[in-house]
Amino acid sequence: MNNSTRPVHVNLPLRPVLRKFVISNHCQIMYFDDYKKHLNAQLDMSLLWEYNLTDFDYEDMRDIVVERVIQRGWPNDWYFMLNRYGVDGVKAAIKNIGYLNDRDMQFVSHQFNIPLNTMKCYIKKQLGNQHWNS
Repeated sequence: MNNSTRPVHVNLPLRPVLRKFVISNHCQIMYFDDYKKHLNAQLDMSLLWEYNLTDFDYEDMRDIVVERVIQRGWPNDWYFMLNRYGVDGVKAAIKNIGYLNDRDMQFVSHQFNIPLNTMKCYIKKQLGNQHWNS
């Protein structure tokens, strides 16, 4: 294996979920690809602190749940989200999220193989960056 194809190990202190991962030119690695092993994962209710959770409709509020997990979730929250909505449901919700910071936007774009220009948060950011006189 020559140096150009050798995987690079990177430590990231930014997220508790992303301590260590492998970047490779030949494959895409998805974090939490073992989510089906965590069927009993529960969502941390503090992520939805402003909602009455006794009659909370997780299906109607999918985009809110996905947004909060992306922004503030721990691994158990990610497992819950993926088990509840599936990868396709999470991808659909990500495309509808109105705001993500740059780091989270890049992360979910890469991990779920979603082009940035199909994400509402990216489009809104690009529109907001235009100059008034352009």
